[in-house]
Amino acid sequence: MAFMSLNDYLQRVQGSLYQQNGEVLAELISFRDPHVMSSRLMVEKPERDVERVIDASLAEVIAGHLRAAWAAGSGDTVEAWRTQMVVVQAVARFMQDCKEENWMLPVMYTSCLDLRLFALAADQELTRTGASKAGETLEKAAEALMSCFRICAADTRTSEDCTKRWGLLYLVNQFFKIYFKINKLNLCKPMVRAIEALSFKDRFSLSQLITYKYYTGRKDMFDSDFQSADATLSFAFQRCHVGSRKNKRRILIYLIPVKMLRGYLPKPSVLERYNLPEFQDVVTSVRQGNVKLLSETLARHESFFIGAGIYLILEKLKILAFRNLFKKVFLMSGTHQIDITLFLRALQWMCVEDVDLDETECILSNMINDGRIKGYISHAHRKVVVSKKDPFPPLTSC
Repeated sequence: MAFMSLNDYLQRVQGSLYQQNGEVLAELISFRDPHVMSSRLMVEKPERDVERVIDASLAEVIAGHLRAAWAAGSGDTVEAWRTQMVVVQAVARFMQDCKEENWMLPVMYTSCLDLRLFALAADQELTRTGASKAGETLEKAAEALMSCFRICAADTRTSEDCTKRWGLLYLVNQFFKIYFKINKLNLCKPMVRAIEALSFKDRFSLSQLITYKYYTGRKDMFDSDFQSADATLSFAFQRCHVGSRKNKRRILIYLIPVKMLRGYLPKPSVLERYNLPEFQDVVTSVRQGNVKLLSETLARHESFFIGAGIYLILEKLKILAFRNLFKKVFLMSGTHQIDITLFLRALQWMCVEDVDLDETECILSNMINDGRIKGYISHAHRKVVVSKKDPFPPLTSC
């Protein structure tokens, strides 16, 4: 909606405040609402006009929003970010004053989202000009969001319907997006604890839960907790709307390496459906035990894998490629007692650099300890003695 005048806009704001209509009030301070395009509302110093109409408890929020709209309309992303910081802090105080109510949570959601987006744009601008280091602006935005987080977390009323703790998951997802961007995943841990402690943690909206599972799954992956990462990322992928192919593809970028590390290889149809050709030769190389092809594929798509933050995770797949290569050595040898030198020659044939007999034995030992090979090493005879039943437990296709 385009507003004819500043007074019209302020009257609507005041009306939504009287009615305690958080959804309408959230629209009126959102930068995704058409009102921000109105030149009549882009006021550099709106405080006097705002205070004349708006209740004192909300005046700072609305004045800050109008000034941020003026800054954004003028192309000053840094000033828009700074002003939106003031808006979020004012929203926190507004929530603090409404001790027994949570109707204003949509207002908090909108102001915090706009702050993160302005901080992202300002961070790029300040980094480009050398005025600050990359990520500094986003960190400051996270500090402002923390004021809202503390207020929501401190609301320990037993009535779940009116508690501000319903706002925690939205805030945590905003924190995730910031901390992943600036590579400070260690700061996510207390956020996760706060959500997992909630008695109603499974009753949040599905969209918020999917976002939460997506980021916690990625964190689990980086922490090498692949079982938990599989569960959380699978939840996100399965519950994500079938029409959201872009989001499903984003989840798969992390779910596929996790699944593969757990022994599940994706079908080619999945990679084709979600336009992930970068993984095709990764899957082929692991299935065939072609360590050389795996190394070449990682090098060929290095920028994509590094950009997604999964390059080092995919490097771990070499152990599965070794396992399948060694299985071929076993099948060709025709015996359950295989000279370690045969495995060494296979590695050298696959262009594995700087490998010797001792290192080959170490690789085999790790595979036996991990249960990827059933058997033991006879160090005296430099042989691997594999089980006569299922010496190489199968990988499972999904």
